[in-house]
Amino acid sequence: MGSAKTKRSSTSRRTNISNSGHKRKQQLELENLTITTQPFRTLKFFTLAIIQYLKKSIFYLLEIGGWLVLFVCVVGALAMMLIPTDGSHEKHLEELINYSSFVLWWVALGVASSIGLGSGLHTFVLYLGPHIVLFTIKAMQCGRVDLKSAPYDTIQFNSSPSWLDKECSQFGRPLFKVVDDGSRVPLSSILPQVQVEAVLWGIGTAIGELPPYFISRAARLSGSKLDAMAELDTEDKGFMATHLNRAKRWLLSHTQYLNFFTILALASVGINFILY
Repeated sequence: MGSAKTKRSSTSRRTNISNSGHKRKQQLELENLTITTQPFRTLKFFTLAIIQYLKKSIFYLLEIGGWLVLFVCVVGALAMMLIPTDGSHEKHLEELINYSSFVLWWVALGVASSIGLGSGLHTFVLYLGPHIVLFTIKAMQCGRVDLKSAPYDTIQFNSSPSWLDKECSQFGRPLFKVVDDGSRVPLSSILPQVQVEAVLWGIGTAIGELPPYFISRAARLSGSKLDAMAELDTEDKGFMATHLNRAKRWLLSHTQYLNFFTILALASVGINFILY
């Protein structure tokens, strides 16, 4: 009986060693799987993952909202049939298309800013920030904030807003007090004019952060250690590095206890300031 126990124990140890080696090999393969080192294999796994998530999403929608999917399909089919025909619906359909493109544009910019694709692309600096600045300057020059012809009258794709090249006389007399260097337009009046596109852009950045979240969640469930936590466990020499790692470690360990407004405040701080 003793020999049987010893044999089972030896077999168990060999199995554990084999599983550990196999897990380590998979971890190394995942670390080396990048678009630059293994482009075809990376694209293959990416395509398979997209197909799998699409299948899960479709099945999920069919399970919880089959009637909703059917309704959306019917509405889409009716819209496609109404587009080529003329009538009283044409104006409403055009407005719907304008609003849809407006939403799609700013949400897509937010997603692009969040993902970045390794290019350092930040669409706030490229699009949203300049749009807010240009609108503020125009409002200060003209002394009024009702410059847009519609909420979607912003930069979109290859078109610029209609108010950008107009003279102030085309909008009417200033509604705010005029001083030597322009009009004093309060921030509370400018903010509602640009907050819709800002919120849409923010929604896009939140959507763009979902893939890293799911990747981190999958890594946690698989038992592997996140690179961020492994980096914090390394010994760094230097006063600043030690205290910075200590602050990062405290933040990561207490994040689950923070409320929504605290996380929102931390997310509003510049990313470069937090990381460097």
